[in-house]
Amino acid sequence: MSLEKVSSNKAFGGQLVKYKFKSETLGGLNANFNLYLPPSATTSKVPILTYLSGLTCTEDNGAQKGGFLGPAAQEGIAILFPDTSPRGAGIEGEDDDWDFGTGAGFYLNATNPKFAKHYNMFTHVTVELPAVLAAAALPIDFTRQSIFGHSMGGHGALTLYLNSLYHGAKQYRSVSAFAPISNPINCPWGQKAFTGYLQGGIEEAKEKYDATELIKKLKSPVNILVDYVCEKEYDEISALTLNATQGTADNFYIQGQLLPENFLKAARDAGYDEVQVRVRSQEGYDHSYYFISTFGADHIHFHSNFLKA
Repeated sequence: MSLEKVSSNKAFGGQLVKYKFKSETLGGLNANFNLYLPPSATTSKVPILTYLSGLTCTEDNGAQKGGFLGPAAQEGIAILFPDTSPRGAGIEGEDDDWDFGTGAGFYLNATNPKFAKHYNMFTHVTVELPAVLAAAALPIDFTRQSIFGHSMGGHGALTLYLNSLYHGAKQYRSVSAFAPISNPINCPWGQKAFTGYLQGGIEEAKEKYDATELIKKLKSPVNILVDYVCEKEYDEISALTLNATQGTADNFYIQGQLLPENFLKAARDAGYDEVQVRVRSQEGYDHSYYFISTFGADHIHFHSNFLKA
């Protein structure tokens, strides 16, 4: 799993480097990722924050458009930007739709035999990439990890974090998400992904790959921040539902793909207050990187509280 450096660019005093390697987890395919190392990484190991992108994206979208690098340089945090799926598997149908297959790996481990050899983004992100970085002796302190993401990547960040806590691993100290797919077993994107990738379909997904279902059964303390787009700050769940289609340019929210109100209700019913699970509405934004980059620094500073503790 030796790394090959593809490119390197100086940014905010640090370095953004693109690497590729042959991934065993993804069935022997080449995998690309970007890694930002802040200036402080030249003198000591730094904590790492993993960013998971959304549907159709690559390892480049968050690195180039998220507005994360400046704040990360200031806080002394490395950022890992994985790809969103395996590429070049040659599986029939994987390139037919933009919301399934290539660019849409949904951060799970496939159990449908058709996809199981290659579509293992859950293990790729949580196990393989940290192992590859550690083997390369890069200046990263893997005892201090957090994770965040957007849309499908927000779903991935939430579920990887919650699974880690549920199974006692505590790999990540905190999680945040921009407009995440929050209850995928109940939205068209999630249902399409789960019935395609998983042999057990939605029932299998319910146990491991749905943040709303996971937080219902969790007992551990959590550190969660979610930003989504809605009309205004709300009192709580009922107001969120009433305002769902007002004052937002996020068409995917309107279409019922995101469902943050379901996640919020499940979190509150499980006893998590606004300190442990903070869900913020941001009026008038859409689903794009204009939204993400506006609040990117907030998310970096949120994670810094836990990564540097």
